Amino acid sequence: MRPGTASAVDSVDFALDRKSPVPLYYQLAQQLEAAVEQGVLAPGNHLGNEIDLSVRLGLSRPTVRQAIQTLVDKGLLVRRRGVGTQVVHSQVKRPLELSSLYDDLESAGQGPATRVLRNERVPAAPDVAAALGFAQGTEVTLLERLRLTHGQPVAVLCNYLPADLLDLDNERLESTGLYRMMRSAGLTLHSARQTIGARRADAEEAARLDEAEGAALLTMRRTAYDVTGRPVEYGTHIYRASRYAFDFQLLVRS
Repeated sequence: MRPGTASAVDSVDFALDRKSPVPLYYQLAQQLEAAVEQGVLAPGNHLGNEIDLSVRLGLSRPTVRQAIQTLVDKGLLVRRRGVGTQVVHSQVKRPLELSSLYDDLESAGQGPATRVLRNERVPAAPDVAAALGFAQGTEVTLLERLRLTHGQPVAVLCNYLPADLLDLDNERLESTGLYRMMRSAGLTLHSARQTIGARRADAEEAARLDEAEGAALLTMRRTAYDVTGRPVEYGTHIYRASRYAFDFQLLVRS
């Protein structure tokens, strides 16, 4: 973008505290990130010219460059030759509660989309059988889906359900969330046991999630139960750590 050309960042009101011990590049990076998260800077918006931004804010060009690089490293911005710096997407911050990723993304205005990778009957492996309360080898439904926001992959979701639980056609799975389909079928989810972890992406996972091999992934294992206490879903999910975070409140127990 040519110097002097208007850009989306011109609509952002910055408030930099030059007396603060917090470095100016970090203040700028935080305020740019907030603008992305709040939708003031939307996916595809150009950030404009570093020189123009440094003049506007009275900052050195290296300070502005460092702030922008911080968000490039987080995956919120991307530098493209001949195009400049663009907003890619905001990080998904999901509440730590029993909810559907699809519903959470939709509520946050993240534009969720789904590609069904597998939808088939398989014999239950030991961990699946234990989670669902079946004998090993019992036939269960396996769903594997790629979840995207703004056209960018964010998670691979692998779910196992009792084979006779509900009708799961690919068209509906690609247009709505699994838990929403359960509710429509009269199933009421009550509780879940969930374990969160982290590891590095293998080559196949990296390719699916548009990450480098060895990139950090968040992992989640969840067994969900209905109001009768029956296990109705066992999920093993992986998320791009660069685009996804769990957000929850901790209370002090008296």
